[in-house]
Amino acid sequence: MPNLESNPYAEDHEFKEKFIERYSKLTDWPEFERYCRSYLRKCIRVNTIKITVPELKKRLEDKWTLDPVPWCKEGFWIKHIGEKKIDIGNLKEHVLGYIYVQEAASMIPPVVLDPKPGDIVLDMCAAPGSKTTQIAQYMKNEGVLAANDISADRLASLGINVQRCGLTNVIITKSLGFGIKSPTDEGFDRILVDAPCSGTGSIRKSLKTIRMWNPNMIKRLSMTQKKLIEKAFSLLKKGGTMVYSTCSVEPEENEEVVSHLLDKCEEAKLEEIKLNIKKSPSVTEFEGKTYNPEVKKCLRIWPQDNNTEGFFISKIKKI
Repeated sequence: MPNLESNPYAEDHEFKEKFIERYSKLTDWPEFERYCRSYLRKCIRVNTIKITVPELKKRLEDKWTLDPVPWCKEGFWIKHIGEKKIDIGNLKEHVLGYIYVQEAASMIPPVVLDPKPGDIVLDMCAAPGSKTTQIAQYMKNEGVLAANDISADRLASLGINVQRCGLTNVIITKSLGFGIKSPTDEGFDRILVDAPCSGTGSIRKSLKTIRMWNPNMIKRLSMTQKKLIEKAFSLLKKGGTMVYSTCSVEPEENEEVVSHLLDKCEEAKLEEIKLNIKKSPSVTEFEGKTYNPEVKKCLRIWPQDNNTEGFFISKIKKI
């Protein structure tokens, strides 16, 4: 059992009865709550556009311990060797763009998307840019990555992160996801839809989610997510790959959305995700709804599975 560091601020936040009732049906509630009330481990991704992994480790290893993230070869959990607590964001390696502070589970969608140099890629809901910069890194600054978001404020952060990481193949656009058009007749080679969500997998990072959660909000988000996944799939070229992901652990935002696409689009085919990671079974039915059995191929991760955020990832091919 991991040695968790309790978050004292979490004591001021009480889960709603409906939330407890709902999540008790989905997972081991006491364990889920215990992890939600503890701090996340600090984690970084090495930006190989600017520095190699061995070079970065050499710069930090005298003052920091770096534990590899099993599913992302550029990812490391980081901890200061001494008693002193230091903000990783203040490290010169961060300012220079050698590292990106990013939660370990958040690194999974770009790994699964597996973009290649020369691809034409869309990151539909890109800001503030953790996954955008990871995708561009894997593309080695070759090809085109369209990074889109709806919020001008969030796009400002995206632009700063793209520049800091030394990325030159990123085009930043501001549009509702539903209004995006493909730059070619064939469509995008790869698309990431890291959809706006309730964030119930990332309570450890944002305790306000406990207060904001309500079932009606989940239903509204699910409707938007279904529109986004449909639109993204229409922009995908034949033979292309799309990843749909959220930092929510709500079935209505995850398996239900993917099931909706599979039932509506015969060309959509789910692929197995094979990573060195502990995962939980996908939800195949919830509150009277039965989902397409193919959703078993999706990757559902609870915070207690790997001591990370909770996350949901699906890999979809257009056949």
